Amino acid sequence: MRVLFIGGTGVISSACSQLAVERGIDLYLLNRGATQRVPPPGAQIIRADIRNVEETRRALGALQFDAVVNWIAYTPAHIQTDLELFRERTAQYVFISSASVYQKPPVSLPITESAALFNPHWQYSRDKIACENILTHAYRETQFPATIVRPSHTYDQTKIPLPGKWTAVERMRRGKPVIVHGDGTSLWTLTHHRDFAQGFLGLLGNTHALGEAFHITSDEILTWNQIAEILARAAGATPRFIHIASEFIAAFDAEWGAGLLGDKAHSAIFDNTKLKRAVPDFVAAIPFTQGAREMLAWFDADPARRVVDPQLDQVMDRIIAANDAGLRAAR
Repeated sequence: MRVLFIGGTGVISSACSQLAVERGIDLYLLNRGATQRVPPPGAQIIRADIRNVEETRRALGALQFDAVVNWIAYTPAHIQTDLELFRERTAQYVFISSASVYQKPPVSLPITESAALFNPHWQYSRDKIACENILTHAYRETQFPATIVRPSHTYDQTKIPLPGKWTAVERMRRGKPVIVHGDGTSLWTLTHHRDFAQGFLGLLGNTHALGEAFHITSDEILTWNQIAEILARAAGATPRFIHIASEFIAAFDAEWGAGLLGDKAHSAIFDNTKLKRAVPDFVAAIPFTQGAREMLAWFDADPARRVVDPQLDQVMDRIIAANDAGLRAAR
């Protein structure tokens, strides 16, 4: 197959690019070359800014593709651009949406692809829903060959899943308390990017995927307490966790709060039956205990990677102090 990735060097897409090349796909990556991640040997690079339609059209020339995947489309305007660029150029168009589009809080668990799409808390999710609506309409009205993929919390060795990322780990190692939202018992799904790639590549060129939406997640279910504890063990630290309500956190940091109230504060368990029917050999095999060890090894290999955000560190201290003061006053 000849496949075009728009982007292709991000956290999720880098694993998909590597696996695509390993499987013999004729892979093209269209991007501006601004990433620090090295594309896999064998991928052909097209330098262009996808936001510039004419520049992209010139860069693509007469190329035709079996599949085009846009890893960096976030708004309806981005989708409209892609409809203009790729309507006559590809046999399949894959939009990378997000599992955060599902109704929050979820009405039932596990979540299937037929769950309602509604997120009043997070603009990012509402924009993704709007993009999906455009593509669904284009498929139904003009048979535009769209496939929608909804990743949940997908990570690699560079992406620590706690707020503040390395800041949280550094707090653990210094013996400072780390905030865990709510009571830490809500359920969450973390997916290693190499596992994601196994499911994703099976959808490319797959006729059963046209006009359909799929989420791709691990089947491992963890509480946020367990996630924090696994990271602390990998860091060689004794964990000190402070449980604080998501609404209280949002009062101090609106962006952090939106990500909690619009996504992470709610349990997220996914039914991958639909994906496994379309891609029978998909198995998510990497547990988070392994993923956490990979993270800590990567960060510890280079001091330059261990960057603490002093502003967020101070915000965390203020949130904890205010929460403690409230508890004392309540007594």
